[in-house]
Amino acid sequence: MRTLDFTPLYRSAIGFDRLFNQMEQNLNNSNGGYPPYNIEQRGDNQYRITMAVAGFAESQLDITQHENKLIVRGTRSESEHDERQYLYQGIAERDFERKFQLADYVKVIGANMENGLLHIDLEREIPEEQKPRKITINSTPLLESE
Repeated sequence: MRTLDFTPLYRSAIGFDRLFNQMEQNLNNSNGGYPPYNIEQRGDNQYRITMAVAGFAESQLDITQHENKLIVRGTRSESEHDERQYLYQGIAERDFERKFQLADYVKVIGANMENGLLHIDLEREIPEEQKPRKITINSTPLLESE
């Protein structure tokens, strides 16, 4: 397992505590890459997370957004864990929880399942007051001294 020590950066980088804490948390909360996923940028402010959730029905999946965290859970009921005797089991049949840290103003706009893939569409909605605005330069002075 990889471990990184961000302590030296705390001494010289002021105001980045949250960033370093998130990086440490993501390194420590690794769940072995299950289920596999892709993150795709579909436009300037559109994103899609695609997760391979073969074997899970829509009713067994739960998608929650709380503040800047997206949590995807897959849970099977106890009756589905029957006593099968496998000669070889290469398909994972375990519950999972995958967490994604979202940037400010990123919201989930929809989710759908297709061929065992869960697609979660996201969009960054920047408020008007946060968007850059063009300032025109006037050739006449704003205040005239008399």
